[in-house]
Amino acid sequence: MASPDGASGVGGSPEETELSITLTLRMLMHGKVMAGGSKGETVKRIREQSSARITISEGSCPERITTITGSTDAVFRAVSMIAFKLEEDLGAGADGVSAGRAPVTLRLVIPASQCGSLIGKAGAKIREIRESTGAQVQVAGDLLPNSTERAVTVSGVPDTIIQCVRQICAVILESPPKGATIPYHPGLSLGTILLSANQVRGHSISKG
Repeated sequence: MASPDGASGVGGSPEETELSITLTLRMLMHGKVMAGGSKGETVKRIREQSSARITISEGSCPERITTITGSTDAVFRAVSMIAFKLEEDLGAGADGVSAGRAPVTLRLVIPASQCGSLIGKAGAKIREIRESTGAQVQVAGDLLPNSTERAVTVSGVPDTIIQCVRQICAVILESPPKGATIPYHPGLSLGTILLSANQVRGHSISKG
């Protein structure tokens, strides 16, 4: 039922006639969050229970790109499970006392050409999202290194984050990216190349 192609295709013609819209959401996360156990049990469980396709970028740096693709419902289920998993990790040992829940932070990676629609004229849209969901939302002013994407940081308790991500997705579905998108790949910045020079392919490292 899912369309296997087009997961990475950005800016294709919107198929309004499709029964369910296929949504792709990219997030910047620490690899260990999704690993869980020796064989990536967390990501396996989220895949099975959400029906979303989830891939995690390879690399030696701690931050990875987690890509979630599927129907909008499947993607939101996966985001919800990730948000609650982050909260669980933050509050390990706190026995879920709801009064003092620590805010969870998700970092979405969104083409810069869509960020204007998300911010809105004079910041009206992003202010509306903040006020209606109770989540904190910030769009980075700078592009992520070697890409045409920006980080959009969403913070709050899981319920508010999920509402916020739904509203952000509604905006980006209505405003497809303009032009070609150069996706962000963690680990391509100079600092990481220097740290893991021997593991970076395609760079000739001179010794001495």
